[in-house]
Amino acid sequence: MVLEAPLLAANVVQWLYSEAVGRQDSLELVEELATHLREGGLPVDRITTAIMLLHPNVRAEAAVWESSGTRELRRYIGSEELDERYHNSPLKAVFTESQPVRCRIAPEPEPGEFSVIPDLRGEGYTDYIALPMPFSDGSTKAVTFATKAPSGFSGAQIGVLESIIRPLGIVCELATLKRTAETLLDTYVGVRAGSKVLNGTVKRGDGEWISAVVSFADLRGFTRISNTLPADKLIKFLNQYFGAMTVAVEAHGGEVLKYIGDEIMAIFPYSNEDEAEDAAKRALLAARQTIRSIEEINQANICLETPDLSVGIALHAGDVFFGNVGSETRLDFTVIGPVVNMAARIAELAKDLDLEILVSEVIADIMGCRGGLFGEYQVKGFDDPVRVYSSASALRDNASLCPDNTAMRALEAN
Repeated sequence: MVLEAPLLAANVVQWLYSEAVGRQDSLELVEELATHLREGGLPVDRITTAIMLLHPNVRAEAAVWESSGTRELRRYIGSEELDERYHNSPLKAVFTESQPVRCRIAPEPEPGEFSVIPDLRGEGYTDYIALPMPFSDGSTKAVTFATKAPSGFSGAQIGVLESIIRPLGIVCELATLKRTAETLLDTYVGVRAGSKVLNGTVKRGDGEWISAVVSFADLRGFTRISNTLPADKLIKFLNQYFGAMTVAVEAHGGEVLKYIGDEIMAIFPYSNEDEAEDAAKRALLAARQTIRSIEEINQANICLETPDLSVGIALHAGDVFFGNVGSETRLDFTVIGPVVNMAARIAELAKDLDLEILVSEVIADIMGCRGGLFGEYQVKGFDDPVRVYSSASALRDNASLCPDNTAMRALEAN
């Protein structure tokens, strides 16, 4: 291996600087790396990456490859158990000191060994090395290699691994930067909008007209609440409300586009009549789930200082402009148009009428459901009065999406 080591290292480095640069899938990357190393005579049986992520929920990500057949992408969310394992992990030394850590795995347990070693011993590994993988921003990530070879890694084999770290770090950093960009865009502007931005829709005015059900939710009494609650409790209060609706919208295939003060705007796009009916049903189901979730939050609220949540949700549908608006230097990817304006006005009307869910006549037409007419009202900014539909029974789990209410039908007839 001594004479072959420089050739193997050169071959792997050449691959990293050429074909591997286009690998966005970290599992694919480590699997191909293992293939190149093993074909060159280096007996690697396990490779893992350890990369801290800029992500609102996930602390780190690890691509795991094992010669036994394991191919797994692991994501780690912060927890006391994770922190405890990290403090007794070779990765802590790699991250904090930027130094490699090698562990020859003895057949029997030894005092003071890292927490990962017993697991590796049980799977038949004999040698383990964790290497610092520098990124261009000055941070240090890590990659680990382990073998089941009886004699472990030789000095020449470790030299090969050390020689490929920098180009491997470049490839990993490129993939991580792309995932970070996708994560941040998904988090701050939404999945559909984020995808369009990444694909080049970045100029002011860029966008398209789409058909969508627009859901507009408005928190009740927020001004009074924000004037009385301490800042930390106010943020927690808002997050509960935002979380309840966002989970419901995403669970039913919609996308939250905006948190506007105490309001939330979401869309359920469609492209034909059948999809329109499905989108309307999903939007209504999301609204129902939001109301149920808020009821559960209120029931669990035992703090006298924090008031119960109360919300009104409006649904309207039609064509909206989905794209960039703003100044030359500050853009917002959103939906605009009369349909959005009407949804916002119906949400205000729901507040005035003290209703939890109120839908437009367009939604009623799409769903073929006119049994729940609540009334006809003038709203700000529109010349013609708007007909709105609602029914308390529509909030119950076993209720039809199209409630049949005699009183409401009589009101509609008048």
